[in-house]
Amino acid sequence: MEIVKSTMITDIIKESLNKSISYQDYRTLVASLVEQQSTTGNEKTEALVDYTKMNDRRMKRWDKTVRLSYDAIEKITAYTKNVTWLVLTESWCGDAAHIMPVINKVAEQNKNIDYKVVLRDENEVLMNQFLTNGGKAIPKLIAIDNETLEVLDTFGPRPSIATEMVNVYKAQHGKLTTEFKEDLQRWYNKDKGQSTIEDLVKLLS
Repeated sequence: MEIVKSTMITDIIKESLNKSISYQDYRTLVASLVEQQSTTGNEKTEALVDYTKMNDRRMKRWDKTVRLSYDAIEKITAYTKNVTWLVLTESWCGDAAHIMPVINKVAEQNKNIDYKVVLRDENEVLMNQFLTNGGKAIPKLIAIDNETLEVLDTFGPRPSIATEMVNVYKAQHGKLTTEFKEDLQRWYNKDKGQSTIEDLVKLLS
């Protein structure tokens, strides 16, 4: 049974990789959606269109400002396995806007890491293999061995510190409020991608 399941996931990954685009192409896609006043995903509400606009600005900022420490660079460049980091996302996702540029900065440091992007709603079969607490939370990074297509590890939908913050708040209040989501955005701005970098470096160790 395990072998059958493993073969099925390999086929799903193979199909998704064939449909994937580079981070640069994803950025171009989001910019063009902003011009068209549209968004990725099955729903095209005004709110999601506005989030896409905001996220395009966020990603532009992080593309320019994310910095890696010498220690992080040393650990990233030492990684020798040939992998693809396949990330499920949508343009309206606030967490993704803070995280995806950071993933790009890390991947740029090592030619063995191929960073690819697929849209969640267009890859439901893949998404269903990598749920978080039963939900289709994004962004979700799947680390794949390029030789065997074996899944080595996953990351997301948030860095571990932010995940802990979310879990504690949900346990106390039952759900995430607008105020908490605003606090989380402020946390991302203050953190400057460093917690995501730490988690990604751990993924490579």
